[in-house]
Amino acid sequence: MTIISPGFVRTDFLDSVTNPEVKAQLSASRDKFAIPPDAIARAIAFAIEQPADVDVSEMIVRPTAQR
Repeated sequence: MTIISPGFVRTDFLDSVTNPEVKAQLSASRDKFAIPPDAIARAIAFAIEQPADVDVSEMIVRPTAQR
């Protein structure tokens, strides 16, 4: 089993936020340092493409600004 833990990813999550202040703050943060979804897709592909004798058990993928 492989666990991939993404950090702040640029998604359409903000569409579901109803509080205007929270939405504005999240939008500013997303625009500043969120990673694109394809970064997570590449991490998943990396884990899947490993040979049978390699186990990728956990991966944390986050923007460099989110340390």
